[in-house]
Amino acid sequence: MDGRLISIDHDGPVATLTIRRPEKKNALSIAVRDEVSDALDELAPRIETSVVIITGEGDTFSAGFDLTEFGDPSEAHQQALWASSDRFHHTVMRFPVPTIAAVNGPALAGGFDLACLCDIRVAADTARFAHPEQRWTTVLYRIVRDLVGGAVARDLVLTGRSIDAVEALRVGLVAAVVPPDQLLDAVRERAATISAAPRDELIRTKAKIVAAIGVPVDAPTLDF
Repeated sequence: MDGRLISIDHDGPVATLTIRRPEKKNALSIAVRDEVSDALDELAPRIETSVVIITGEGDTFSAGFDLTEFGDPSEAHQQALWASSDRFHHTVMRFPVPTIAAVNGPALAGGFDLACLCDIRVAADTARFAHPEQRWTTVLYRIVRDLVGGAVARDLVLTGRSIDAVEALRVGLVAAVVPPDQLLDAVRERAATISAAPRDELIRTKAKIVAAIGVPVDAPTLDF
């Protein structure tokens, strides 16, 4: 599937989903979120796919939600805005096979959420992570706590401070840090290792991982 704002490339059992809005730092507009959700819904039952890589085009993973869309106060727009957000978070988190975020640059706010909702993160040494909007971090805290522990998660969520790739590796947020020109090769190598396992086993393992985090993915919204 190639949409206006994303592309999907297949290499055997590994699919790579690229957000293609570099002129807006891959900001997650309603249209982007819907295209990502649609693509993942199409990939989920595809028996040929055992791992999905998610990345951004250019030098930014994602700058987060498109803030220009928050200015319309109409009820219809607000409903569309948050319905798109809920669906996006649910779809990424409960995707049935493993996901790897290839963090090619800054992952900020909703982009930080997206990276954390993936099962594994591998970062370019140019990456940084921050979620400056504390009021929208209730989901992020539960996810990041699972990744790095409560003390670090509280620090990141309450301060909104930015950490670079080196600190992200030190605290366990990312699995590896590599030069930008080696990122996709490193991620694909990891994906190949994962996809060597039977797909059914990967699905069972992924379901147990999501359940262990303790986020009620069947709730109507992840922002609880």
